[in-house]
Amino acid sequence: MAMMRLRREDPRVVGTFRLHRRLGAGGMGVVYLGSDKRGQRVALKVIRPDLAEDQEFRSRFAREVSAARRIRGGCTARLVAADLDADRPWFATQYVPGPSLHDKVNEEGPLSPAQVASIGAALSEGLLAVHDAGVVHRDLKPSNILLSPKGPRIIDFGIAWATGASTLTHVGTAVGSPGFLAPEQVRGAAVTPATDIFALGATLAYACTADSPFGQGSSEVMLYRVVHEEAQLAGVPDALAPLLASCLAKDPADRPSTLSLSLRLKEIAAREAHGLSGGPLENGSGAGAGWERMERRPSDRPTGQRAEEYARQRTERRTAGTNPRPHASRPSAPRDLASRPAGPASAAGKNPRAGGRTARRAPASRPTGRNGSRTPVRTTSGGRRPGPDRRLLRQRVIVFVVVTLLVALGIAAAQGCQGPARGLGVKRTVPVAPYGGADRPWGVGEQNP
Repeated sequence: MAMMRLRREDPRVVGTFRLHRRLGAGGMGVVYLGSDKRGQRVALKVIRPDLAEDQEFRSRFAREVSAARRIRGGCTARLVAADLDADRPWFATQYVPGPSLHDKVNEEGPLSPAQVASIGAALSEGLLAVHDAGVVHRDLKPSNILLSPKGPRIIDFGIAWATGASTLTHVGTAVGSPGFLAPEQVRGAAVTPATDIFALGATLAYACTADSPFGQGSSEVMLYRVVHEEAQLAGVPDALAPLLASCLAKDPADRPSTLSLSLRLKEIAAREAHGLSGGPLENGSGAGAGWERMERRPSDRPTGQRAEEYARQRTERRTAGTNPRPHASRPSAPRDLASRPAGPASAAGKNPRAGGRTARRAPASRPTGRNGSRTPVRTTSGGRRPGPDRRLLRQRVIVFVVVTLLVALGIAAAQGCQGPARGLGVKRTVPVAPYGGADRPWGVGEQNP
């Protein structure tokens, strides 16, 4: 979404939110990017001064905000805060990162049928939550649909209206965007959930063709076509054309319900995605955050020289009867080594993975495993006989045990000889100083230790 710097006349703080950038301007006011004290980003719309002076608008706007608070759905931007008594009423919704459907189609061209069906299924689910809350959006169009990483989101409920409420303007005038308005809106009749179905059909047709189904022209021309002429769906894919034509019916009673539209779009999204990927759809619902995965294509396979080389190597492996990648739990020694002569391999024993070079085979009596250790050799009777490594290992174990026992016995014998002498109180002779001073000669006495 394009952002612009704040102008001199733009406020810097609205309520508890600090404004950072301009997100755009519409018929009701200006939308800003703001944030609260916790850093949560919001899209904040401030109502135009001339509308703020209209008391009838304020009262109706209060009913709209009250109805918008009841909306609970993953495909809509949640209402965060609003101030209906300010000099210029405002409301803030959750900020949704990502381009609008209008910008994406304008920059990259029409979307694929699978993408359109997936986006439409998610949007119809969002409208289902809106209609269940007793609200009609009344201004659904490509610029009011944001393609976030988690899926499409419906924004801008600024002119949304509770079901059964009177129109915002007088008879003969319309609030909304020409080319995406329903005929009953142009005539000034009461709006219903079928009004949003008409707008969704026109929006999906735009995603398929990058143009409104009623062409281009002035507002008066566009409104006349919406009421009196049929929608042009020549560029819409055959998988979607019948369903979108029913959504664009002049009579609201002829349009599909929100629930049936959601189910049919899911079926189309799953069928189209199955045809693209050659397998089942990863996102079973066909809607929501997985809409970007619809662009996947079949995995590339080797072609040309790569395919011929791959086929030749596979043929060599089958002819040789060997597995180029042995299982980790199996020894990599050749089979039946005992029956093969020792020495260099013949030309027929070349390793297909070694580029044609001749490899030496291990002697038949000393097969080795993957880590270089000797492995048991199978006998002709099917049993196992110990190889040289097992005999050597046994000898080392026996020697180790014998030496350990001898050392232990020697230590025990040495301790046994010294122990009884201390226990029986045997005396030993040590030199001691004689009584009488140093002028008398030294003598030898006995002292018990």
